[in-house]
Amino acid sequence: MGERGFSKKDETLVEMLMNTGMPKNVAKTLAFLRKKEETTSVEIELSTALRQPEVSIAMQELRRRKWVTKRDIKKEGKGRPVHAYKLSIPFDKIVEALEKEERKRIERIEANIEALKTAILTAQV
Repeated sequence: MGERGFSKKDETLVEMLMNTGMPKNVAKTLAFLRKKEETTSVEIELSTALRQPEVSIAMQELRRRKWVTKRDIKKEGKGRPVHAYKLSIPFDKIVEALEKEERKRIERIEANIEALKTAILTAQV
């Protein structure tokens, strides 16, 4: 990766987030937001090497999950409005939510394995 503002630890965090099934753009955006009190999408783009549409999609997902809040920044003149973003809950609470999701996924996988074993034993396949 090697994006500006992204350390080796950040890259590792992005990988771990992606291992939960999180899209790369969402993982990178979340990892960046974790280090900031508040930021803009332009700053996210520059620091993560994501394009504007990728950041917009990531923000939609993070706001849908209620992990990020958006604030409009008043701007002089015309042009697109500028939005400020920040985590709406502490990062450790986001990790807890991801842990719950991963544990549910493990339970579904284990239930499927048991169903397969039962199907084979009872020759219903």
